[in-house]
Amino acid sequence: MNEAKRKKLEAKGWRVGSAQEFLGLSDPDAAFIEFKLKLAQSFRATRLKRRMGQLQVAKIIHSSQSRVAKMEAADPSVSVDLLVRSHLALGTSGPELGRIIASPFAKAR
Repeated sequence: MNEAKRKKLEAKGWRVGSAQEFLGLSDPDAAFIEFKLKLAQSFRATRLKRRMGQLQVAKIIHSSQSRVAKMEAADPSVSVDLLVRSHLALGTSGPELGRIIASPFAKAR
């Protein structure tokens, strides 16, 4: 949010904070969610970079297209383990996964 908009909202009595504050998340919980979102976003980016459809990826990872869609959306039913294994199945290397995890978080898709 830009500074002018934030000041305007605060002047009208609104309190501006983070999602972590709003949801009452601990630092470890917030870090875990960010970690999972990074994996989901990079999984989608990898699929698109390889010009593959969700159905093609589903066949490679022995899953369904709807599961791939949930993975890309970081659905709560998707485990981090599944995201990591799927990255590896698409050819993402260990060092590349490390860079994904260490990269700054991209908030907007």
